[in-house]
Amino acid sequence: MIVLDVETTGLNPEKNSLVSIGALDFSNPQDRFYEECRIWDGAEVKPEALLRNGYTEEDIRDPGKKSEAEVTLKFFDWLRNKIDITVAGQNCYVDVQFVEAAARRARSKEKLQRRIFDQHSIAVFHMLKRGIIPPVKDRRSALDSDAIMIYVGIPPEPKPHIALNGAIWEYEALYRLIYNKPGLDDFKQYPIPWLNRATS
Repeated sequence: MIVLDVETTGLNPEKNSLVSIGALDFSNPQDRFYEECRIWDGAEVKPEALLRNGYTEEDIRDPGKKSEAEVTLKFFDWLRNKIDITVAGQNCYVDVQFVEAAARRARSKEKLQRRIFDQHSIAVFHMLKRGIIPPVKDRRSALDSDAIMIYVGIPPEPKPHIALNGAIWEYEALYRLIYNKPGLDDFKQYPIPWLNRATS
């Protein structure tokens, strides 16, 4: 399983560009991938996307950075010897769509699995199993990434969003939801709320 997070210039994989890819191997979380890239010529840039990820126009057009195509192909090279490349993460179907659109622009036939492990779904099932009704707003799930991090007992991901941080935080949340224990040393100081309540 690969925990994947990307930062982009918007929400449309066909019109917007990747600006970074962050990933780690769930079975070996020290095996990580992180690269930033310059956007493809003609990509649309949404100002709200840059506010979210903290990049500037100069950052995303920096000619000294690798191209979107180079970074995408490098990511697939990193995946090549992995035993299981099923993608996991928060709303990771979007990340998959962006990586695959970037691969097509690079004239590559590389693809990712259609099956994914979505952090949101896993967290919802975890809550329901414990008798907790997941939060709803405007008749839709309000369980966003920050709410999931709080639920599993860790601080929300720092802002602005960085793709590798996204992958690390998502890994930790998934690990706690699956194994009922902390995954990474950096998060061991944060107790798991449902275990803490059970023993207090």
